[in-house]
Amino acid sequence: MITPSAWLDSMLTLPAMALAAWLIASARRNVGLVDIFWPLFFLAAALVHAAASPVLQPRTLLVLILVAAWALRLAVYLALRNWNAPEDRRYRAIRERNEPGFQWKSIYLVFGLQAVLAWVISAPLGAAIASTQSLGPIDLLGACLVMFGIAFQSLADVQLARFKSAPGTEHRVMDEGLWRYSRHPNYFGECCIWWGFYAIALGAGGWWSIFSPLLMTALLLKVSGVALLEKDIGDRRPAYREYARRTNAFVPGRPRET
Repeated sequence: MITPSAWLDSMLTLPAMALAAWLIASARRNVGLVDIFWPLFFLAAALVHAAASPVLQPRTLLVLILVAAWALRLAVYLALRNWNAPEDRRYRAIRERNEPGFQWKSIYLVFGLQAVLAWVISAPLGAAIASTQSLGPIDLLGACLVMFGIAFQSLADVQLARFKSAPGTEHRVMDEGLWRYSRHPNYFGECCIWWGFYAIALGAGGWWSIFSPLLMTALLLKVSGVALLEKDIGDRRPAYREYARRTNAFVPGRPRET
């Protein structure tokens, strides 16, 4: 089980990181930079739990390597993409709804909220790291699912970045590579990652942390992921309607005939 001290330490560490992220984002007037810190919240939580463990078990090392690979890759990708870019339209909409005083309100509306969500979702990491049980087949399955998710998400991000950097794509729809089979392959990869971490926690006896992948899946599908991004994309890019008609939203599948 997760030790109370590690649970408390991670609960205090993540808001402190969120405050630092808020200071950086406020200086640049771009709250969208919080996305860079999102994966780092989980890495920090994993490190806190590992520091509280008296002995670094094989499962602890496995989880730390996987979390670091996912978090650092995603944070670097988002930093390169967002650091000098204008504030994302999703955050601009939040800003407009909460002026005046959004700079201060964003402490809890954006940064604090993401820190709390990361703390809750990181439960399988803590459960896996705190366990002293030997690694088993379910841990291997979970690790493979995490690695698949990282590879799938990374390839989707590379393909999208390459598409956006090409001239004349401002009003086109990305429907090549993995994006031919899913409208959001990066989110599908993310979902696989968190079900993989849950499998590792399950192998450690952390069955109770099932709320974590369920919550992450709900966020990706219904809140901050697919639903939010597709809310008005058909108005901004009319060709997206046809793309949506023939392409699965989330789970990759064969494109439907036109």
